Amino acid sequence: MADVTTTPMDAQALEEVVTFTSELIRIDTTNRGAGDCRERPAAEYVAERLAAAGLEPALLERTPGRTNVVARIEGTDPGADALLVHGHLDVVPAEPADWTVHPFSGEVRDHVVWGRGAVDMKNMDAMVLAVVRAWARHGIRPRRDIVIAYTADEEASAVDGSGYLADTHPGLFEGCTEGIGESGAFSFHASPGMTLYPIAAGERGTAWLRLTAHGTAGHGSKVNGTNAVTRLAAAVARIGEHEWPVRLTPTVRAALAELAALHGIDTDVHAPGFDADALMTKLGPAAALVEPTVRNSANPTMLAAGYKINVIPGQATAYVDGRMLPGCEDEFRATMDRLTGPDVEWEFHHREVPLQAPVDSPTFAKLRAAVERFDPDGRTVPYCMPGGTDAKQFSRLGITGYGFSPLKLPPGFDYAAMFHGVDERVPVEALHFGVRVLDHYLQSA
Repeated sequence: MADVTTTPMDAQALEEVVTFTSELIRIDTTNRGAGDCRERPAAEYVAERLAAAGLEPALLERTPGRTNVVARIEGTDPGADALLVHGHLDVVPAEPADWTVHPFSGEVRDHVVWGRGAVDMKNMDAMVLAVVRAWARHGIRPRRDIVIAYTADEEASAVDGSGYLADTHPGLFEGCTEGIGESGAFSFHASPGMTLYPIAAGERGTAWLRLTAHGTAGHGSKVNGTNAVTRLAAAVARIGEHEWPVRLTPTVRAALAELAALHGIDTDVHAPGFDADALMTKLGPAAALVEPTVRNSANPTMLAAGYKINVIPGQATAYVDGRMLPGCEDEFRATMDRLTGPDVEWEFHHREVPLQAPVDSPTFAKLRAAVERFDPDGRTVPYCMPGGTDAKQFSRLGITGYGFSPLKLPPGFDYAAMFHGVDERVPVEALHFGVRVLDHYLQSA
């Protein structure tokens, strides 16, 4: 294997990562839910480029057009555990009228690549392609086997994507014990002199709920003490107003400890009575990295009832986006039972497990080292993702997941707002940084 200290990414790789990001954005893989998406053109695009690098990519579908790509790079140490590197090909919808540029143009303007998927997550898809092709040109092989997976359907239920792969094709991931994927190692400017790179070592669980209230149908002009809409509205209001208690997982506690130390705050996050809310008031902008993950949450998002203004319906339905911290599912269930009350039923519309990964592992240390090698003034910190990724489905195979899609972003660039937002974009220099970091980490992993 080539020396990782002397094989920086070549100029072609830096050029290709921009081209690949732009061209993938131009392939419209909008996922509107309920199966309304077609990832196959993007899957064929990446498979063609993997094959040109000497790999043998497999294209796999549960549903026609909902295509996944999996390929394996053989490492030099056959006794080493394999590593999964995954990214999804689908994107959320975008309304062109709201954008400065067309969301599927992939336009490169002022050294920035614009379009839906620029950060979520065709940038990472492109970075992996650029690294793999550079390795092929220079005869580089990693120490451990690396399994590359480009998935469908991450922006919905993952039933056609990582869920399908984990349940139906587990043999493709044989030997994989760890994985890296979406949303981590991006620069977060906590203050003028402090650049943080949060690396995800956990995710809250997904708890999308369907609430149903039953009542007595009747004429809208008459008194009705068993109105389904009233019952549902009361339950939705209770859920929306509920204040969830603080519950600190090991990942979040570690994040708070490191952030406090970086800010010069003397505190013991393990002390009885430790007040996480009080600490967060002292962390300034960095509090945003942990604030969504110190509690469970449940946000009402959709309502449906009735068909005519003067008819009281016999049923009303609501949907709630719930998120559960590791170890807190029983509390979440009990709380929902209490908040919905006796007149409203609730069930999981879609549920996925919360995740935790160790922050004191050799893998986490190597992830840290790869980032700080290319930004010595930056500081990596662990964090828990408030939402979820394909790592949930791959965890069924015993794969421990980390969020690691490295980007070095300029001050004022609101990374979080790019996710599912208007004018999603990524700087060219951020892509170059990501390629260099990924190359170094994957060779040293």
